[in-house]
Amino acid sequence: MSKTFAMDQIKPLIDHGHIDFGENKVQEAIDKWTKIKISHSKIHLHLIGKLQTNKVKFAVKLFDFIHSVDNEKLAKKISEEQIKQNKKIKIFIQVNIGDEQQKSGISKSELQNFYLYCQNLNLDIVGLMCIPPAERNPNIYFSEMNLLNKKFNLPELSMGMSSDYLEAINNQATYVRIGSDIFGKRN
Repeated sequence: MSKTFAMDQIKPLIDHGHIDFGENKVQEAIDKWTKIKISHSKIHLHLIGKLQTNKVKFAVKLFDFIHSVDNEKLAKKISEEQIKQNKKIKIFIQVNIGDEQQKSGISKSELQNFYLYCQNLNLDIVGLMCIPPAERNPNIYFSEMNLLNKKFNLPELSMGMSSDYLEAINNQATYVRIGSDIFGKRN
């Protein structure tokens, strides 16, 4: 995750050949990545944070992956915008794996129907994403996410951060968010 870090801090990674970067906020990403993506076409930009429907047109234009799709209104708006822009991006369904009221994500009980809804919209669902409850053993949640991902036969799984990415990888995560271990602590 390169969120909150300036391009001069990110550029050495780009120059070294790193191509996947995550951002939380659409506006920050537009300001930071619009020019660099033109000159570095192999970069894949991932939107990890909550996406508001009024920012979908900007997100579809800039990002290659959205990891936080969790409701029908958002899914429909992304589908419509992809048609307008003639661009297909890769989508992760965010699952509220710990059933936490303060967190975004689709509930496990609604996942099957939401997945089918997204398929009917012709979204390119590549995997599931979660942020497990803090202060609890993430292995339980990562294992459950791995099983859910296999149930839908999805190739990608987005979970794990600097503090728990090894456990996530042990549970088949294909995308981990390890910005703090790369860039250091955020302000």
